Amino acid sequence: MPQPERGGHREGRLFYRNGSSKIWAQYYDADGRRRRRSTGQTDWDRAAALLRQWEQDAFLGRHFAVPAARTFDELMVAFLEDTAGERDPKRDNLCLRHLYPAFSGRDLHGLTSAEIRRYARQRQRAGAAASTVNKEIGLLSKAINHARLEWGWELPNPTSGCRLPEPEGRLRWLTKAEAARLIEAAGRTRAPHLADLIRLGLYTGMRRGELFRLEWRRVDLQQGLVFLDPGHQKNRRRGSVPLNATARAALVSRRQWVAEHCPDSPWVFAKKDGEPLGDVKNGFASACKAAGIVDFRIHDLRHTFASWLVMSGVPLYEVRDLLRHRSITQTERYAHLAPDRLAAAAAVLDGEPAAGDTGAAPAEVVALAQN
Repeated sequence: MPQPERGGHREGRLFYRNGSSKIWAQYYDADGRRRRRSTGQTDWDRAAALLRQWEQDAFLGRHFAVPAARTFDELMVAFLEDTAGERDPKRDNLCLRHLYPAFSGRDLHGLTSAEIRRYARQRQRAGAAASTVNKEIGLLSKAINHARLEWGWELPNPTSGCRLPEPEGRLRWLTKAEAARLIEAAGRTRAPHLADLIRLGLYTGMRRGELFRLEWRRVDLQQGLVFLDPGHQKNRRRGSVPLNATARAALVSRRQWVAEHCPDSPWVFAKKDGEPLGDVKNGFASACKAAGIVDFRIHDLRHTFASWLVMSGVPLYEVRDLLRHRSITQTERYAHLAPDRLAAAAAVLDGEPAAGDTGAAPAEVVALAQN
């Protein structure tokens, strides 16, 4: 079978999709619906063989009600190809490093919840945190749901109810005085970007990956906004981050440095060669040590941002929006930092009598008080 030309030109039932190096297939499933899927292959013969298998599965399902065999490997290759650019490949690869040895070659129709729970227990015994295991199970669940919705695969989802209970996450934050010491210490390190990175993290609550992958095209200093595309956010939604005066000053400082050292770089936090910043672990640790701050990580800049807001009286639903949480329950972990506001809310009831209340205390209460 001749190979197709690039640019979206189709020949037969295999074709190249614009922007993809993999060969795609078009065929009709068991219900007669047209399907277009990535084969995950760059070799034409392998792609053609996979297409024949899909057509055979569709034939059996259409005429004999035989469910098509769907393997874990087939699912993950197609899912990652279909969602390329929408997900964090580094995080997915970390999950797959453990999922593949456990489920490679498995027919998904026979995969049970008991096996998923056994996998979770084995990962825990190996020392993996519950949150890590849940991310791995979550990736499998998302892939199955995607296949059911987008490709019409008739698959059960055995991951339901298999996630591990997670302990409440750590909540480490700095006082304003500690933050000032940290920024000052960062400015004395050999890393010219570190103080600005810390300031921007403290005063926007942006996540580590959002900071490191921030491009100038998404920064609008005039409007005072940073724009985030779905691929940049953990919640995979489009959004924006408002910039206060301190955050703006950090970005202006970065702009001046980039203009001097690598003016063509698209990255806010760029190295002198214009490439994006890779890691600041050593410099950050040195700044923390110099500032006398212990047990503090880059992600804790975000916790500090949220904690300062709550302690300043900002309502939780507004903090939720600034953190870009999907649910208010994620933000409620900071609620304990505003006990005075809860006490003030309860004290409102002392201000005036309730409806139908004369204001006089019942006789029994008076008697008890006198005793």
